Amino acid sequence: MIARVVIAGTSSGAGKTTVACGLIGALRAGGLRVQGFKVGPDYIDPSHHALASARPGRNLDAFLSGAELIAPLVRHGSEGADIAVIEGVMGLFDGASGRGELASTAHVAKLLQAPVLLVLDAAAMARSAAAIVHGYRTFDPDVNVAGVIFNRVGSDHHEQLLREAVAPLGVPVLGALRRDERIVTPERHLGLVPAGEREAGARAALGALAEAMGHYTDVEGIERIARGAPELTGASWSARSQDAPAAGARIALAGGPAFSFHYEENLELLRGAGAELLPVDPLSDDALPADAGALLLAGGFPEVYGAELAANARLRREVAAFAASGRPVLAECGGLLYLCTELDGHEMCGALPARARMTDRLALGYREASAASATPWLDGGERVRGHEFHYTQVEPLQAGAEEELPAAWTMSARGSERAEGFARGGVQASYLHVHWAAHQQLAARFVDAARTASATPA
Repeated sequence: MIARVVIAGTSSGAGKTTVACGLIGALRAGGLRVQGFKVGPDYIDPSHHALASARPGRNLDAFLSGAELIAPLVRHGSEGADIAVIEGVMGLFDGASGRGELASTAHVAKLLQAPVLLVLDAAAMARSAAAIVHGYRTFDPDVNVAGVIFNRVGSDHHEQLLREAVAPLGVPVLGALRRDERIVTPERHLGLVPAGEREAGARAALGALAEAMGHYTDVEGIERIARGAPELTGASWSARSQDAPAAGARIALAGGPAFSFHYEENLELLRGAGAELLPVDPLSDDALPADAGALLLAGGFPEVYGAELAANARLRREVAAFAASGRPVLAECGGLLYLCTELDGHEMCGALPARARMTDRLALGYREASAASATPWLDGGERVRGHEFHYTQVEPLQAGAEEELPAAWTMSARGSERAEGFARGGVQASYLHVHWAAHQQLAARFVDAARTASATPA
């Protein structure tokens, strides 16, 4: 039995992360072991869940992994936990395409048969809240909107007006959070600032959130709703290889404030296939781990740390030499920027003949992708689903150079198709983020390639 509850919003910005993190903290304060999940491909909100819960933050994305893996991933991630708190994405019914429910919070809630708490930003309304709650509750009868939490409530009188408005609907009001400057989390161009970049401030805000949830919401009532979810039967997703993994695979794993975007299941799959993951922080470490057979450069915010990355010239030279050696290098989004010759005028590794710069244009969305070039872990033409989310642009140093350097992917979305990223030698670098839960063979092959490279003298 997995007690579970979905925290959904009427829209982006309604306060889902505030409520989810506060609830995780309040439940932990009551002695429960809590697992946080985030609907969608986002890396940043799970970093706050992880800090609040002291467990890895995890994602549930029915587009990236397929609907059939949502429940198995929850069973896997919730092992050892008493309750799962699942934060939604955008508004409750907003999905991958805008025309259907795929990958929406509602879709995930139905796949999990989980009760939904609707978070409504009530800062500028009173009786109108009832119309909104009524609409969200009745739009899809298969979604169990089991309660509502009002956010940014101005006063006791404001709360009373809201409760009176909603009372005829029969939807329980589980809380009314006040406006509180202590729990404001700073934002940047891709959303909230990751918790790891401001751990002390994030911990203070999470503590204040947990305290506010305990004071202004019915935490025990929310727990009862979560425990009322039906049994979630079936097998758990597993990252363990069916065969006993061979030893000898050492993978350097970029991390730290500039490269913090990792899906937990991806890391588990690498370990499950026998890899030893060796952390390296490009902001502070001046050498790659010894005997690494592969390098994984995650996404993150290198554009924020351009000067610091440029200053670490020794590591940049090592990364460039590693890439030139033909050893496997997988770079996603931020990792792509780091491999370029420069980023916003700051010198980067120079492993790719391209420069990167910030723009004011957001590239965002799910992508169908097929490998335009084979790599040591990926067959040409092999298909995956992924996501991209960035304000940067990468341009070849010379006109026409993109035609000489093979693309990493052929990506399609909304009826259009384009080449994206770069592949050269053992390097694959692109903007595409891929969740490997549904592509376990990619992790196993990447580990095999690292093992082979580790056994081959550089």
